[in-house]
Order: sequence, then structure tokens, then C-alpha cells
Amino acid sequence: MAAEIQPKPLTRKPILLQRVEGSQEVVNMAVIVPKEEGVISVSEDRTVCVWLKRDSGQYWPSIYHMMPSPCSCMSFNPETRRLSIGLDNGTISEFILSEDYNKMTPVKNYQAHQSRVTMILFVLELEWVLSTGQDKQFAWHCSESGQRLGGYRTSAVASGLQFDVETRHVFIGDHSGQVTILKLEQENCTLVTTFRGHTGGVTALCWDPVQRVLFSGSSDHSVIMWDIGRRKGTAIELQGHNDKIQALSYAQHTRQLISCGSDGGIVIWNMDVERQETPEWLDSDSCQKCDQPFFWNFKQMWDSRKIGLRQHHCRKCGKAVCGKCSSKRSSIPLMGFEFEVRVCDSCHEAITDEERAPTATFHDSKHNIVHVHFDATRGWLLTSGTDKVIKLWDMTPVVS
Repeated sequence: MAAEIQPKPLTRKPILLQRVEGSQEVVNMAVIVPKEEGVISVSEDRTVCVWLKRDSGQYWPSIYHMMPSPCSCMSFNPETRRLSIGLDNGTISEFILSEDYNKMTPVKNYQAHQSRVTMILFVLELEWVLSTGQDKQFAWHCSESGQRLGGYRTSAVASGLQFDVETRHVFIGDHSGQVTILKLEQENCTLVTTFRGHTGGVTALCWDPVQRVLFSGSSDHSVIMWDIGRRKGTAIELQGHNDKIQALSYAQHTRQLISCGSDGGIVIWNMDVERQETPEWLDSDSCQKCDQPFFWNFKQMWDSRKIGLRQHHCRKCGKAVCGKCSSKRSSIPLMGFEFEVRVCDSCHEAITDEERAPTATFHDSKHNIVHVHFDATRGWLLTSGTDKVIKLWDMTPVVS
């Protein structure tokens, strides 16, 4: 009797909708135009482009505007169609786009920084423009008058910027790996706190104002979820990339985090599960399982006539263990370890198959991603890469 062939389960993955090509250099930032089949992009080649979908199905520029300096970042407000563009020379230039997205009218320029603008946020409710630059300055301006309202010097060049309108807290992530929280008033700011959890520089920030959770991505390949709202000091680490994180986005309606990196990976994290904080690594002069001395413990090596061993740590319990007592590997998704990591033998036996069930899905964008934008209303994701290409994805198969 022939064996019954079981159909393979269908793999859910993002659907590539469109490739937008035409930039001569890297597209540093781009956004999907709401309620339109269009994209706004700014590039290192000094161009600002509005790409609209034509009858042919291809995206062609309805606006192709050349700036005086390479365009490093942007912020677009759909309600007012105000486009704020950060330049390599430290200037922020503002434009208003026409209703049909065929014309952009200059409004004003801010000499915001002494060098390249790294991030911009336009806050409509307060009429503020927030920005960071390579001059290690955070600044905010009044968008009506153009007047500089205040500034703060960061410990290193900032590459992540988020703002909570309700509390007027600004979050700044910098290359030193530190996240700074400031409380902004009309013309002054107060340092609330700083925290550090990454071993590399912070490369991206994402704020969920509903759950009051901050996500930070880093060059150390990890994402950390900082639980600020419940004030328990919880920091959950997520390990799912093989290279530095470049961009983060959060789908509030499904409680899914989207992280993208230099490895080309698009990782969708289910944040609607009870995650566990990784334990602190314990210090010990000998293995906390078999009591064998580590190689620096000369006294115990002499007394026991044993050769010292190299120290490792179990990722689940945090105990200091030798290689023999931690010979197993396991994924621990609820702790954020989607890849297999070192665990001690007793923890390996205690981890169930249910606990090894993945809480993230992994997808290959086939380009080195530098920026993403997620349109939650349609479930579309925009990725721009070092290959000078913008890709539009239908994420509804995986973000739902």
C-alpha cells in the first residue's frame, strides 16, 4: 500500500507588491502616502521624490526636486501635507505638498544643526519640530515662527528619536548605547533619566503610546523592550537578527513588532505573549553545577589538583557553568532567544516543546534595509535599502 502524501503547510510570508527604482544613491528615508498609491522619498543623491502609481502599474515621479545638500532624513504629516527634510549641511527645509501630490511649495528653513541632521519629528499638536544631528545636539523649534525653543547636548550622535505627545517626553537613542528621556516644556527641558542595556549603539527607537513601551534596536543585533508605563523596570531582550538592527515599526492593532536589519531580515515579533526577562549573569570562581574551578581560580585548582576550565553562562538561569555542564543548546522564545543559545543541562531538560514554540517569523527582503515605514490601514510595509531600491510589501499574511 502506497504511503499517503500529506500536503505541506502553506508558508505565510510578505508579498512583494512593487519595486521603486530610480535613485542614484541610497534612499535614506521614505514613507507610504496614506490613501494614495504613492511614496515620498529622500536620498543621498540630494533628491526629494514623490512617486505615484501610473496606469501602467509602475511608480513614476510626479515630483523630482533637487536639494542643495544630500537628504539625510524626513518627516511627513499627512493631515497638513507638511514635509520636513533634514539635510547633510544641518538645515531642515519645510514644504507643503499639493493635494494631488504634483507640486511642493517651500515654507521655511531652520538652521537647526552644525552638521548632518540625523532624525526629524513634526508634532502637529504642539506645532514643534524635533531634531537630532551629528553635532550631538537635540533641538526643537516652533514650526509656526521657525524660532528655536531649546536644545540638549547628547552623550553621542543620536540615531533614534521618539516623542510622547501626552506627557511631552522625548526619547533619544545614541551611538554610545544610551537612551535619554527628557521632559519638554515650551522653552526648556528637564533630564528625566537615562538607561543602557545594549552593548552597541542604539540605531532605532519605536514608541507604543498605548502600552507605554519603548523598543530600541542596536548594532549589537538585538532589540530591547523597555516597559516604561508599568514602572517595573522590566527590559525584555529580543534576539533574531544576524546583523545590526536598522529600523523598527510597531503594529498596535495586532501588538506585533517589525524589526529590520542589515542582514536583510524582516522579523515579525508577537508581543501579545507574556515574555520573560533574561536573568543577570551570576559571578562565581567555580562551576555552579559541578564545582570545577575556572581557570583564574588558582587556589582551588591547587587544592583540588584540577585544571581550570573556561567560564560560560546559562541563558535561562544565568548560572556560571563549565562547558561540560552546558553542552546543550536550545531556543527560548519567551526570553527573546529565537535562535538556539547555550543552556545548562538541567535547564535544557526542563524546557518543554511548548516553550520552544517560536514567537516570531523570519522573512528575507533580499536587500540591506536602512529604513522602514508601516501603513497599518492597508498592512503595507515599505523598505529602502543600500541597493538604492524601495520595496513595497503586503504584510497582511504575517501581520494579522
